[in-house]
Amino acid sequence: MSPYPIESKHHYDMEKFVAVVGYLTIFGWLIAVLVHGNNRSEFARFHLRQSLGLILTSLICCFIPLVGWILMIPVFVMWLVAIFHTLNGQQVLTPLLGEFFQEHLDFIR
Repeated sequence: MSPYPIESKHHYDMEKFVAVVGYLTIFGWLIAVLVHGNNRSEFARFHLRQSLGLILTSLICCFIPLVGWILMIPVFVMWLVAIFHTLNGQQVLTPLLGEFFQEHLDFIR
């Protein structure tokens, strides 16, 4: 049984769609932001902040010589875990950096 009433299932599906698409590259994130503008929700906002933080972290890692590619492994694992939690409808902070993302990427409304 779904925790959401039938009439709000479409809205919940749209929230989940926006959140998942936001994790799929920077282009997916941009699409998710555009869709989020029409249907704002706390769930989507949370995951848009987390996904942008992971995207920026991975870009920073790409520019660090030698060690950067090794640092990409835990970032990739964090990305997979974040998508898993999103698909399950959970708002779980990314390990180590999630709180930082929520505080400093607060321009995403």
